Amino acid sequence: MDCLFEILLIEDDADDAELTIHALKKYNLANPILHIDDGETALDFLFGPRQKPTLILLDLKMPRVDGIQILRKLKSDPDKQNIPVVVLISSKEGKNYLESFGVKADAYMIKPVDYKQFCAAVSDIGISSMILSAP
Repeated sequence: MDCLFEILLIEDDADDAELTIHALKKYNLANPILHIDDGETALDFLFGPRQKPTLILLDLKMPRVDGIQILRKLKSDPDKQNIPVVVLISSKEGKNYLESFGVKADAYMIKPVDYKQFCAAVSDIGISSMILSAP
């Protein structure tokens, strides 16, 4: 498969974002990664004129607009609801916390993110064949 896709990382903690990007690049992930560090900017990007990403990695605790609001808006929009969203949680309870708001992600990953965990999460949502590794 020759196509690349964009991974949108929405994470306000610079250290967590750096670890996530490093984990993915360590294994020569060839897919471009865009990092946005606040919820309002993420919504502007997602609902602006730009091309939509193929995968979103979303932290729940974000400044200005939190991850729950972002996920709720994405999943209620007919043009965006099919974008796979992997929520980054700090513990297994994070999934229950998120679902208590009546919204579900496509997959969940406990931070810090590592490459094997990332591959398992994208496999769970059926897009693992789109992950390309550079030679």
